[in-house]
Amino acid sequence: MKPAHTLSRRALGLAALGIAALGVAPALHAQAPAGYPSRPVMLLVPTAAGGTTDIAARMLGVPLGAALGQTVVVDNKGGANGVIAAGAVKRAEPDGYTLLMQYSGYHVITPLVSKQAPQWEAKDFTPVANVLSAPQIVVVRADLPFKTMAELVAYAKAHPGKINYASSGNGSLQHATGAMLEQQAGIQLTHIPYKGTGPALQDLLGGQVDITFGTAPPFVPHIQSGKLRVLATTGKTRLPSLPDVPTTAEAGLPNLDATSWFAVFAPARTPKPIIDKLTAEIARIVSTPAFRQKAQEQGATADYLNPQQMDALVKSETARWTEVVKAAKIEAD
Repeated sequence: MKPAHTLSRRALGLAALGIAALGVAPALHAQAPAGYPSRPVMLLVPTAAGGTTDIAARMLGVPLGAALGQTVVVDNKGGANGVIAAGAVKRAEPDGYTLLMQYSGYHVITPLVSKQAPQWEAKDFTPVANVLSAPQIVVVRADLPFKTMAELVAYAKAHPGKINYASSGNGSLQHATGAMLEQQAGIQLTHIPYKGTGPALQDLLGGQVDITFGTAPPFVPHIQSGKLRVLATTGKTRLPSLPDVPTTAEAGLPNLDATSWFAVFAPARTPKPIIDKLTAEIARIVSTPAFRQKAQEQGATADYLNPQQMDALVKSETARWTEVVKAAKIEAD
């Protein structure tokens, strides 16, 4: 938060069925240009349907459309680690009719590791609002001899390079999270990239790999069945859906924070009154009990941040992940 975060059909169905229940009525909280919006608003998603980024867009799209009095059309433009969708929004007219539901792994890490054009910088976009936050979880095969993060670190130190971890691809947030774990724990792991979380999860279940990282939903059924074991969540607080699982800070790695976030951005130079109107409506939607409940069902937290807070978050996240990427010499395919 996508990306690797592919949800189950059941989770996708829950999101789709419950969207209408949000029931947001039109309201004006900021003075946008007269008549805005007078046509549908496009909300581009940098992933295929079914991932957490897509779910976030669809959870927001219907109530936001109701509030604006115009349809919000979710348009999936996946591929190239987010470059296709971000590039389209970067080039769009800054008129409030083309927005991006962005995943943090793409927004922050892709510009650091990708060799593909077009590239982007923070100055190419105007933050509108954060919608969801979702920590990654550290998941291992249930037959491995460690049941806690401390035992994992001890085993890795005793067997350098023997433990391998799967990611959704070179240059992905999961790749960078594995590198961050290596750097902070002083261990050596072997990275095995896949083309998405689905294939990585299948090989984890099949015993070909030892560890992976990702947001909770795709893994929960396998954790509940006993096929996989979750050692920790990488956020600052425990997940309501996994209340007994400690955070990495509680497990002795206080700086291992790899939380994904999912936020709306507009092209740079979008007029402030339009941004003000959009962020006010989004703030109200995200605060509703229905939205919060649906977020929890997805293993996430409804987490509104305003444009200024998002700008600060992007800057701090970019600085933090730049250090990890440079130290690990990470490059995308």
